[in-house]
Amino acid sequence: MRVLLTGGSGFIAAHVLHTLLERSHTVVTTVRSQDKADRIKAGHLKLGKEKLDFAIVSDIALSGAFDLAVQSDPPFDAVIHTASPLVLIVNNVQKEVLDPAIMGTTGLLASVRRFAPSVKRVVVLSSFAAMIDLSKGDWPAHTYTAADWNPITHAEAIVDAIAGYRGSKTFAEKAAWEFMDREKPNFTLTTLNPPFVFGPVVQYPGLSLDALNASNRRFVAFLKGMTTPTTFYAWVDVRDMALGHVRAIEEQSVAGERIFFTSSQQFCNKDILEIIDSEFPELREKLPNREKWNSVGYPGDGVYNVDAKRAQELLGREFIPLKECVMDTVKMIKNFL
Repeated sequence: MRVLLTGGSGFIAAHVLHTLLERSHTVVTTVRSQDKADRIKAGHLKLGKEKLDFAIVSDIALSGAFDLAVQSDPPFDAVIHTASPLVLIVNNVQKEVLDPAIMGTTGLLASVRRFAPSVKRVVVLSSFAAMIDLSKGDWPAHTYTAADWNPITHAEAIVDAIAGYRGSKTFAEKAAWEFMDREKPNFTLTTLNPPFVFGPVVQYPGLSLDALNASNRRFVAFLKGMTTPTTFYAWVDVRDMALGHVRAIEEQSVAGERIFFTSSQQFCNKDILEIIDSEFPELREKLPNREKWNSVGYPGDGVYNVDAKRAQELLGREFIPLKECVMDTVKMIKNFL
């Protein structure tokens, strides 16, 4: 397939790109700047433009931002949309978080419908943030499934950057499904909703710890002696996430589906600390005092369960276990300590 991948320099997208190329797809990826394109290209110097090319989309919230990017010769067969803001310090949640997520998603779908009639499948990266109901707390009696939606309101979403992120993922995904119902385009839509995404970063030239996604930053915090609350108890390895995206354009059976893409194995931060302590004795002195570990363990009353059945079916193999994920992530981080 010939695939358009948006946001190619992102943590998840970099793995999606690697998986697409590994499975013999040809790719054009959007990036915000030529510098980002050059860094990705430097990691794939043996590939010509016919295998990997780039399109600059500096602001995904602009009207028609993707009009040129979706036009290709040869034409695209599928689109994978991962570009979305995660900004922790903002002045205007609406303009800096909500608008880019919502308008970026619906704008891309509109561009595909208008300028890329060859596209048959679109996959959009959503989030567990679009599913979780924070008012329910740890909700040990509940099993989260793809039927769950975050009930966040617009007024709640504009309070701060974190609420804005949750709102952006919820509103953008709802807008995507509403677009499909209203416009009835020739392509199908599949959304994937991962929780925390852990795992090693694709190591392009010039990589630094600044490239770590928000979920992975807890590993750095632990190795600086800090404890952080678990907050959510579901996770998935980024390499599984990448394969899920690619399988979603390859498998017609998931067309039109919303999939909670989570590992069947849940976690708490105490689990991560115990793995680091066991597998990296040379790093033990960097970890927080063991007496603090219980504070980031599971709550006494338990937590919600997760339904990973459809994700497992899409993945087509066993999920990468937490121990392997933690070990591979810490090995990578050690190079920067």
